[in-house]
Amino acid sequence: MASKQIVQTEKDIEKAINQICEQLLSRYPQLSGTVLVGIRTGGVFLAERLKKKIFERRGIDLPTGIIDITLYRDDWTRLSQTPEVKKTEIHFSIEDKNVLLVDDVLFTGRTIRAAIDALLDLGRPRRVELAVLIDRGHRELPICADYIGKTLDTSRQDSVDVELKELGGVDQVVIEYGKYPNP
Repeated sequence: MASKQIVQTEKDIEKAINQICEQLLSRYPQLSGTVLVGIRTGGVFLAERLKKKIFERRGIDLPTGIIDITLYRDDWTRLSQTPEVKKTEIHFSIEDKNVLLVDDVLFTGRTIRAAIDALLDLGRPRRVELAVLIDRGHRELPICADYIGKTLDTSRQDSVDVELKELGGVDQVVIEYGKYPNP
């Protein structure tokens, strides 16, 4: 039976979001031409939290959208024969913008690749950067995050779950060790 461990609490997640905010603002103090796009599901709530932090610190109200990558995934037929496609909600142009893509966990890089493909169908951004709450390694594609809340040392057999208040739970990050015996 797999064992579980809480590796980040609500306070740790708050600190990580503050850290990402500070890194972003130190690199781009005015954030001109920048938009936030959260990857459904966990990335959406983290993008909203980041937007709020930026507004509190600088009074900048960044356009924020949601991208659904279901049909852009290279494994969607493995997940379900009838995938649940949700709505992409980006009500602004990404043309020639700096897009900060936000997600909860960076693992193989496949979700991010799918998100970039989906973004490029909407326009041609000037730049796409990536902010993640957790980077757990094990890339299968050459993708790296520009802003990282926390790096975790995990095995491919482990599961990393980001639980957020917005999803009906509490803010925490949980590793379930050995959940996938043969990934």
